[in-house]
Amino acid sequence: MDLQQFEHQYDHLSRDVAAFKRAISNKLMYQIAKNPESAREEDWLHAVSYAVRDHLVERWMKTIRACYAQDVKRVYYLSMEFLIGRTFTNAMLAAELMPVVRQALRELDVDPEELLDLEPDAALGNGGLGRLAACFLDSMATLDIAGMGYGIRYDYGMFRQRIIDGEQVEVPDYWLTHGNPWEFQRPEIRVLVRFGGHLEQHGDEVRWVGTEDVLAMAYDQMIPGYGTEVVNTLRLWSAKATEEMDLTAFNRGNYFGAVEGKNHSENVSRVLYPDDSTLSGRELRLRQEYFFVSASLQDIVRRYLVNHDSFDALPNKVSIHLNDTHPVLAIPELMRLLVDEHRIEWKRAWALCCKVFSYTNHTLMHEALETWPVDMLGRVLPRHLRIIFDINADFLASITAAHGHDVELMRRLSLVDEHGERRVRMAYLAVVASHSVNGVSALHSNLMKESIFADFARLWPDRFNNKTNGVTPRRWLAQANPGLAALIDERLGPAWRRDLDQLAALREYQHDTGFMQRFRAVKRQNKESLARYVGERLCIELNPDALFDVHVKRMHEYKRQLLNVLHVVTRYQAILAHPEADWVPRVVIFAGKSASAYQFAKLVIHLINDVATTINNDPRIGDRLKVVFIPNYRVSLAEKIIPAADLSEQISTAGTEASGTGNMKLALNGALTIGTLDGANVEIREQVGEDNIFIFGHTTNEVADIRARGYQPRSHYDSDPALMAALDAIRDGAFSPADPGRYQQVFDVLVNWGDHYLLLADYASYVAAQHKVDAAFRDAEDWSRRALLNVASMGVFSSDRTIAEYASTIWHTSPVSMR
Repeated sequence: MDLQQFEHQYDHLSRDVAAFKRAISNKLMYQIAKNPESAREEDWLHAVSYAVRDHLVERWMKTIRACYAQDVKRVYYLSMEFLIGRTFTNAMLAAELMPVVRQALRELDVDPEELLDLEPDAALGNGGLGRLAACFLDSMATLDIAGMGYGIRYDYGMFRQRIIDGEQVEVPDYWLTHGNPWEFQRPEIRVLVRFGGHLEQHGDEVRWVGTEDVLAMAYDQMIPGYGTEVVNTLRLWSAKATEEMDLTAFNRGNYFGAVEGKNHSENVSRVLYPDDSTLSGRELRLRQEYFFVSASLQDIVRRYLVNHDSFDALPNKVSIHLNDTHPVLAIPELMRLLVDEHRIEWKRAWALCCKVFSYTNHTLMHEALETWPVDMLGRVLPRHLRIIFDINADFLASITAAHGHDVELMRRLSLVDEHGERRVRMAYLAVVASHSVNGVSALHSNLMKESIFADFARLWPDRFNNKTNGVTPRRWLAQANPGLAALIDERLGPAWRRDLDQLAALREYQHDTGFMQRFRAVKRQNKESLARYVGERLCIELNPDALFDVHVKRMHEYKRQLLNVLHVVTRYQAILAHPEADWVPRVVIFAGKSASAYQFAKLVIHLINDVATTINNDPRIGDRLKVVFIPNYRVSLAEKIIPAADLSEQISTAGTEASGTGNMKLALNGALTIGTLDGANVEIREQVGEDNIFIFGHTTNEVADIRARGYQPRSHYDSDPALMAALDAIRDGAFSPADPGRYQQVFDVLVNWGDHYLLLADYASYVAAQHKVDAAFRDAEDWSRRALLNVASMGVFSSDRTIAEYASTIWHTSPVSMR
């Protein structure tokens, strides 16, 4: 049957309320197999999800056909994380079905608000890396770019964070318990992924034999664009055993042994970032990374060969983007596929690789740049280690030919670090193989060229560029803050969702009394909503009139949640010393997960909760200061917290944060930033103006000078009575009376052991900036005006702008036509 005939055979769906009531009822009856009286809320959620999903599927199929028919260049975005959050609301917004679906549910006597809150977040990521990848997929589809994401379908995500007696406890995130109506299982797409074994040389041919094999099975999820017919694909791989069970062992009564191999194989896709404090944990992470890039590269090659019978056009039809170092094994894997499987000559295969790959770096810290021990790589991936050594040999030979026999230069550039345990430098491999290497903020990109990749930048200055990160306004304003979105729509219309620069027109309303009153009312409603959430779940009563001071992000020392705690303790002590003063009421809100093996970050979480317990239960303080740690930070929780924020804490040590995107989301929702000149804070200040941001602390150059002179943190402790009082209280058990020595390590890290991230050096400046915040917040009208100017200045921080730059200058791809 041809396409035109087929299009007359299936239903073309109506979009009115009556049609949706019928669709939801049909899904409940025929797909869920439930009657209304026996249906659980989850059943209704799945029924309406399937009904909405159907409206995207036809667009999805048209997009796939158009991509093949036009043979457009495709962008394949490889990332270990895709923090997509909840799909249902995003899908309704993309399909412009929200009002219709809400009304249909109400007429079926189903509360749409309760239903929306039931959907679990997809546990496919942890922090900014994964959320950025999700924003980028959204923007690719919105800009009609033929893009496809590749990652892992984690069974349990990273973990669900619980706080028990103030401490982080990790439990599995059972996000797939009720199934996922948004994914399409593709059992026909199974790819063999190999590990271990050994190499055999037969003339010029290398054979990788004796391997243990795992199957990767594809699960597809639709990524709809906004205001377009394009729907792209996120393909996630799930590990499956090549044999379900050992029947011989089972028949002998060895029931556990019969499925041991299956469990071992399928562990690869169980959890995100397994604990790497053990050798087995590190090896599992290596296996994860190779599992997903091998499956993805085999799939990419297969898709390319649908329209092509040679690899000559590969760089013109395929762009593979590496989101940080986790997918860098894709480089030797593509070489293996071209050389070993498709018999392409080595030099030609390498030339193709160098035109296909591009790489985004997300960190400046050497300890965070991924490296793998040579012996582990040789044991798990012997063919790939051989390929890496061959790439390195060719690369160093070219360096010698161009620069002479400079042993020191070769040592610095080598893909293999020969100091101590020999390790492969994955970031270096990415730089050598990629035609483009970008940072994610102007500051970060400059520092990247001056520090971790300085030698490479001198070799290939044109290879390095900047692409400042962005966030999708569909998720982070239209979906997260419907009150503000509606207010903006009244004045500007809805087109800002695809052109965030239009928000600049809001500046005209900063002196419009009626508009500003409504702007403040939206913020107040968002704060009341968050206060209800905290009250219901944590039994802590919050005052919506207080300043909501928000610090939400992954827990790490460089992000300096501990500096915020020092200010909280200082503020607490000051209120006790001067209860008669006119204090600006403040609610300090923390949220974020620590990696399970990161003991110091977990200690800081414990300290935050101990400080919160002490302050919140001190009757002398009342509403003047509250501290809250909201557990299990995730996208849906961010959508509740961010619209309610008055103050955005972006206080990393200058030179450590690559960009940050939380800073953009918070400013987009009308929060003023307190921060250092780090990451994208620099560019945010340029956009909003110095009067509408609170900058403090040492700059990147000053941080380097302090360290070069020999930083002495104790001198700050000895010379600042307020700092000394705060640190002494923490050290001496004021917040942990049952265990007075609990936070001795915190004191030692800051005072006696070098204070690596310069908290004490920036403390006085930070406290002074917080005083400026208090003074500004007292003038409610002026604060709101500044908040509006932040919203109006965020156009440049749309992920649509970022992706347009990637498409134009890195991927060199044109939009797919849906006509």
